Amino acid sequence: MDISSIVQTIAVYAIPLIFAITIHETAHGYVAKLCGDQTAYMLGRLTLNPIKHIDPVGTILVPGALLIGSALTGMSGIVFGWAKSVPINFRNLRNPKTDMIWVAAAGPGANLIQAILWAIALKILISMGIYEDFFIKMCVAGVSCNIVLMALNLIPIPPLDGGRIVTGLLPPGMAWQYSRIEPYGMWILFALILTGTLSFLMHPFMRMGQAIVQWFI
Repeated sequence: MDISSIVQTIAVYAIPLIFAITIHETAHGYVAKLCGDQTAYMLGRLTLNPIKHIDPVGTILVPGALLIGSALTGMSGIVFGWAKSVPINFRNLRNPKTDMIWVAAAGPGANLIQAILWAIALKILISMGIYEDFFIKMCVAGVSCNIVLMALNLIPIPPLDGGRIVTGLLPPGMAWQYSRIEPYGMWILFALILTGTLSFLMHPFMRMGQAIVQWFI
């Protein structure tokens, strides 16, 4: 076991991943506030303070285990995590069906913007002749984990953001039927991970994100 490699890997990913998860959730709450729902604001969740958003399992245990596994095997795998969901009362939105789409899209959109900013930071470092290994790897990690989180959340399975977007786009009757999947959504996601299908479903969204990031560099 290479302890130094594990520590370095965790250090490289820690800041980008915490920002990715925190800003993702804050973006949901902020757009919900703009659309009429004050729930997240009143509960103090419209903050970039990561302590307010950290989920012990999703923010620490899962990504930590993935990073350690990556360091031990020497293979680069998908690193992702999640934070405590920002509370949103969709009934408070001015136009619940339409606004649901914007609220749901805000999280993946925030991840895409962060991926672009990390890519720009990487380009600036290189253009300035700064090749410090730690900072270069951190920028690459910032692009990678944000693209992964964006792609994961865009999978159209409730309660993922993609599922809520689809629910908002469907006619009312179909939307109601589709939303009934939500209690089983995480089990479906778990099954996709076990069968190796998850990466296949994420691939188109990751390609899209990578293509958009390339426009800015």
